[in-house]
Amino acid sequence: MSTSARSGSIRPHNPLRPIGRSWRRLRRRPPAMQLRTALIVLGVVVGLIVWIALAPSSAGAAETPSPVSQASTSARGVTAHAINVVFPVVAINSEAGQLGFAEDKEYNEQIYAIHLYVNQINASGGIHGRKINPIISSFNPSNETEMRSLCKQWTQGSPAAFVVIDGIGTWTGDNELCVTQEGKTPMIGAWSTITNWTNLGSPYLWWTGADDAPILSATVKWGLSSGRLGGGKKVGVVVSDQSGDQLALHDYLLPDLKKVGITPQVFTIAADLDETASTDSDAQLAVERLKAAGVQSVIPLLPENAFFPYIGAETTQKYFPQLLLSDYQSGIEVGLGLIPEPYEQALNGQEGVTTETLGGFDDARPESKGGYDPGVRSCYATWHKAHPKPIKGTTSIYIEEQGPIQAWCTSIRLFAQAATNAGPDLNRRTFVTAMSKIKNFPGGLSPVWTFGPDKRYGPSTYTVVKLHNNVPPSSQCILKTNHKPQGTCWVVVQKSQPLPSG
Repeated sequence: MSTSARSGSIRPHNPLRPIGRSWRRLRRRPPAMQLRTALIVLGVVVGLIVWIALAPSSAGAAETPSPVSQASTSARGVTAHAINVVFPVVAINSEAGQLGFAEDKEYNEQIYAIHLYVNQINASGGIHGRKINPIISSFNPSNETEMRSLCKQWTQGSPAAFVVIDGIGTWTGDNELCVTQEGKTPMIGAWSTITNWTNLGSPYLWWTGADDAPILSATVKWGLSSGRLGGGKKVGVVVSDQSGDQLALHDYLLPDLKKVGITPQVFTIAADLDETASTDSDAQLAVERLKAAGVQSVIPLLPENAFFPYIGAETTQKYFPQLLLSDYQSGIEVGLGLIPEPYEQALNGQEGVTTETLGGFDDARPESKGGYDPGVRSCYATWHKAHPKPIKGTTSIYIEEQGPIQAWCTSIRLFAQAATNAGPDLNRRTFVTAMSKIKNFPGGLSPVWTFGPDKRYGPSTYTVVKLHNNVPPSSQCILKTNHKPQGTCWVVVQKSQPLPSG
């Protein structure tokens, strides 16, 4: 049964519209994660499905990563006085109407933030006397031709880009490989997937988000410790038919489960945006078979457009197994966006693994007192000095601890640290070598980033959280800034643990 059929309406022609309706429900929550998740939908649901379809030609086989010592020594994009840095920003207005979220202020906030944090570095002398020259490129994430054209302009045309920085995570998939694998140009991106991707983009591709391979490993580890896996429990995996998810299943999750003696029942769901009927049918059939087999725990490896009908099928059939959610395909954030309605029974109380900074504390106090982590607190101090009053179209002086301002701030500062550590002779090799040596950097979307020669993603710890419907309000989901309740939140179940290394 389709998403639209469940609501009693006629199926829309646009397959993205049900996604827009689901994310409009996110507006019941405070703004801490609204824009980021909205941009994930734009950049991932629109763009991710495209790269997954192309994945066999790009990431279909294991690749040996190239060491930083083999990086090009080109200084393209670097002059005696400037460093050309590209910042791709989603042209929100081009997509907002059809998906039902995003406003002008959200785009403007990102532009303000990029200029503010770049100007702060430049005003302090730049990087070894070179100023950052910000090249802000607006793009439509549903237009793959446009994105590839921009990539080629940055990596082959003029002005020449030294590095591309994507603070939010909307420059995704093959477009990341266009910059790094094809263009031999360094990139710091927030969008991430399995290790095959950074191997292909190495040594130029670096992620502030978590690699999904250790995320899946952590999910299995937590599943065992929590009793969701092992002990004779029947386990199922629902996975999309797209190559990216199939790689995650066969190259990472199944081997992790095999190591602990678990052979799950696997059910595949079609996930192309133009085959919604097949997606709905597959989701219904998967739930029927999982229920009939008495499966008690389910690990979803599904993009948003397949996760929605799967959860809908669980609800229709009144089958509510324990889900092992995670940051894989933004599963925890997607789940938060779907409660308290329409899928409270299926999702309320479900738990999962996340590397992200916990939300709901948007104020300048230290993290130990319920406020920002150090990296975000420093970004806030700079923002508040420049904007002591709310900027036009907003009502708060605070920045969202998981929002776009801090995401751009921390990514820009990460670049500046690596470029500074690279020394006066800044080129691609000295830069990526410096990136590989950054340890315990104060992050944003994750509390701390640590990189290494063989670790090209920042997060090193994970937390287990529970999705919680806070209607009626409870003390578990109260904003510290104004003491008002949230509509939903995540609650810590297991404190920070080291993320598995492989």
